Amino acid sequence: MSHYSKLKETKLSSKTLYTGVVGFNYDTVQLINGKTASRVYLVHKGASAVLPIEDDCVYLVQQYRYPIGRTTWELPAGKREDHQTFLTCAKAELEQEAGLKASKWKKLCVFNPSNAFSNEDLHIYLARGLKKVSQDLDEDEFVNVKKFPLNKAYQMIKTGKIQDAKTLIALLMYRNFVENK
Repeated sequence: MSHYSKLKETKLSSKTLYTGVVGFNYDTVQLINGKTASRVYLVHKGASAVLPIEDDCVYLVQQYRYPIGRTTWELPAGKREDHQTFLTCAKAELEQEAGLKASKWKKLCVFNPSNAFSNEDLHIYLARGLKKVSQDLDEDEFVNVKKFPLNKAYQMIKTGKIQDAKTLIALLMYRNFVENK
């Protein structure tokens, strides 16, 4: 069994391959054994997701996800803008996608959705004290909003009806670390 005391790669050069909503970089790195390797990865500004809980229920949004060719049930979420904090992003996404505002906010976690090929940090917040407001969807955004009893949402995880990573993480963290505390 090997033990490496300094698990770090050193960037030698970087080339931007694409810049847009997300970007792609091609870096050359020096490995801990002195050899070089290439790293191609997605550059992302980060995102926020919201777990809106009220009366032992959760609000989820349903949207069509083109890369996987189907609709999904997931948390309201979105990419952070340059001027936004992660909490400000979460508040905006909750209102925009779910048509809700919350009076109580708590950060549940930060995770890296795909750290082998992306630098994205995704911040998940718990939102309570919910009040309905009007949705303000982007012109290319079409979502259904539905309130599910938490037990139904947990069953949807078990049966594979919820497969979205951020939604799985948020619901399971809530059940294991918040709900019964």
